[in-house]
Amino acid sequence: MTDTARPDLPDHLSVDPRSPHHVAAVFEHEIGIRFNGKERGDVEEYCISEGWIKVPAGRTLDRKGQPMMLKLKGTVEAFYK
Repeated sequence: MTDTARPDLPDHLSVDPRSPHHVAAVFEHEIGIRFNGKERGDVEEYCISEGWIKVPAGRTLDRKGQPMMLKLKGTVEAFYK
């Protein structure tokens, strides 16, 4: 597959396949997230227009067994590696 076949990165994207913001075609390529100028590898969800990311809060789980998420606000930039 060539670089021109990559889908555009959405404004709001989630890693969780159960989320309405999950786009499987995007995850066929390696994605990078830059938050406040630093690249992060632990981002589970992001929204560029609202300026936030969600990252796991350590090893804490919610009552459904999913990781608890922290919402961090700042400058978000998504890109293909």
